[in-house]
Amino acid sequence: MNIEKLIRKNVLKLKPYSSARDDFKHQAEVYLDANENPFGNGLNRYPDPYQKNLKNALAGIKGILPEQMLIGNGSDEVLDLIYRAFCEPDEDNVIIVPPTYGMYKVLAEVNNVEVKEVLLNDDFSLNTKKIISRADKKTKLVLLASPNNPTGNIFKKDSIRELLKELNCLIVIDEAYIDFSEEDSWLKDMEKYPQLIVTQTLSKAWGLAGIRLGICFASPRIIEILNKIKPPYNVNQLSQEFAIKSLKSQIVYNENLKIILEEKEKLKLGFENLSFVRKIYPSDANFWLIKVDDAAKIYKGLLNQGIVVRDRSKEPLCENCLRITTGTPEENKKLLKALKLMDRN
Repeated sequence: MNIEKLIRKNVLKLKPYSSARDDFKHQAEVYLDANENPFGNGLNRYPDPYQKNLKNALAGIKGILPEQMLIGNGSDEVLDLIYRAFCEPDEDNVIIVPPTYGMYKVLAEVNNVEVKEVLLNDDFSLNTKKIISRADKKTKLVLLASPNNPTGNIFKKDSIRELLKELNCLIVIDEAYIDFSEEDSWLKDMEKYPQLIVTQTLSKAWGLAGIRLGICFASPRIIEILNKIKPPYNVNQLSQEFAIKSLKSQIVYNENLKIILEEKEKLKLGFENLSFVRKIYPSDANFWLIKVDDAAKIYKGLLNQGIVVRDRSKEPLCENCLRITTGTPEENKKLLKALKLMDRN
């Protein structure tokens, strides 16, 4: 596949902004180039625009070269940059597979890009034939959350391989929840597919939602294009430092992940004993999508007891479905106690 043909012409011609930190590669003694306050407080200087130390830390964990990474202010910024680099407004289109992450459609609308929707099958699997048939010469992206949100399931690799083989566009696989799954990440397949983009986040399993840090993994050429259009200092110094510190705490990460997965199974056992639960969908994420007899009633009942879940009933194929995140052991006990109380009433 010729990636160059997918890039917007104006982006190809664009001369990127040259930040104050682009003109030198080594540590200087005196910085008088960026109109910064010279009095040091640890944050008076602009952060590294390419987050080199953070990328090196991630490289050791992910097994991906730093030049194959783009760091963003959350995955939403990463996705927005992909739209802006490859989708010509009022001309190109993208394909999404509802029910899925709502920001894919919002970002398309913000960037004035047509959205083609191909519903998942009743079992929440990909309708690959329909996706392929809906794609045309103006299709630039197919966006897949795997594990999917709000359904929790991971898409079969054979289905995605078929899309990679048959389509002449970028396939973006959003792996925000991949750490909770026993399945392998698509990072291991990146060398085989130059049109593959994988996004991940530190918000979920790493517990860093507050610092807003998303990661894009792609070919060096795609990363080069995205770097051309990203804001020069899009990830602040505090976020970079906190992320590096957290990535060194692999023991804490593993312990928390183990607890979440154990508690997730306890929740499932609890849901199975509730008379109003009609179905518990398979999940490779840190949440369950459950079908109940009256989602609005149960949602409001939990809210009255100080417990917030998500009512996903308005999503396609998700009528009377609640999405419930795995909390701490104490939070999960409170949730199940509240649900049992409503079940008796």
